[in-house]
Amino acid sequence: MLMDTTREIEELQNELWMKRSIKERAEFMFGMFATARRVMIASLPKNLSEKELKQQIYFRTYGEHLPEDFFKNDNE
Repeated sequence: MLMDTTREIEELQNELWMKRSIKERAEFMFGMFATARRVMIASLPKNLSEKELKQQIYFRTYGEHLPEDFFKNDNE
């Protein structure tokens, strides 16, 4: 794997990251997840039904399809 960060800089980044509180680290990661989710949703076709949108979000997030019975209570 090609690395563009020197070992010293990587260690410094890790040291600075670990100095943050657990709350700060969690908030940062939640923010990254939310941003990635918005980008993913923006890349989907705009004309999807709610069911299709949920299926696509799940597939792109977890890399597998929703179970067939997930929407068993829907009248579609």
